[in-house]
Amino acid sequence: MAGQIDELVKPGNGRGLLDVYGDRFLLKLLVRKEIKVRYRGSVLGLLWSYVKPLVQFLIFFVALGIFLDLQRGTPNYAIYLFSGIVLVNFFTESLSNATRSIVDNRDLIRKIYLPRELFPVATVWVSAAHFLPQLVVLIGACLIVGWAPSIVQLAAFVLVFVMVAVLGTGLGLMFGAINVYFRDSENIVDMIVMVVTWASPVLYVWSMVQDAMGPWFWIYQLNPMTVAVELFHWVFWEPTLKPDQVGMSALPPDLLTLWLPIAMLTIIAVLFLGQLTFRRLAVHFAQEL
Repeated sequence: MAGQIDELVKPGNGRGLLDVYGDRFLLKLLVRKEIKVRYRGSVLGLLWSYVKPLVQFLIFFVALGIFLDLQRGTPNYAIYLFSGIVLVNFFTESLSNATRSIVDNRDLIRKIYLPRELFPVATVWVSAAHFLPQLVVLIGACLIVGWAPSIVQLAAFVLVFVMVAVLGTGLGLMFGAINVYFRDSENIVDMIVMVVTWASPVLYVWSMVQDAMGPWFWIYQLNPMTVAVELFHWVFWEPTLKPDQVGMSALPPDLLTLWLPIAMLTIIAVLFLGQLTFRRLAVHFAQEL
């Protein structure tokens, strides 16, 4: 009996994300619950994973591609635009939902103890489930215009996906924990989500920013999402271009040798800080909720 008591873990003294890996079955259940709750009473259900990004794409394409004529200077601008939207939507949905995950599951958290990190991580997995249908549409569109990526580019896609997922998890842990104590966090995250689309080369090409910022372009490159979007375009947009157009899709200077390593280190630091913040604040979640 004493041996069994010794094995019990005091709430707040768990192993953090390692407990999430150990409770993979619970994670699957939470992901299924999140998907069912989100689309309860919905006619289209998961089809909204297609509808929302397509409507967003059409708005931006008409406003920027046609009205501002950005498609004239950017070959296959539709592919360029949609690929950026797909990736940024994955990040913004992960961050937004992870921020609300603890508060939204207050009833469950009050009743039983389980690794609190399960809730933000589950929302990231749900966002990944929404990302996949959009990715299928993107790949189909790319294949129509002659997409032929290299092995290195396909490997870069996996790296970008992991980078964005980890970044969303780290920030989601941080803001999800803070949101329990200060509900203003949701408004802060809403502003971050609004800024990310414009602070990354989703709607425009990075060379426009370089021309405008000049020697200060390095500040723009410090944003991990900027690096992720640039690589994502290299994976999906660049292989659709004709030989005489490839020069237009050149990667930013030192992207692979300097800015990618910096982005990866930044993302790891964000994950560490997010986990540290979450563990310190999780002790009193039940009382605060």
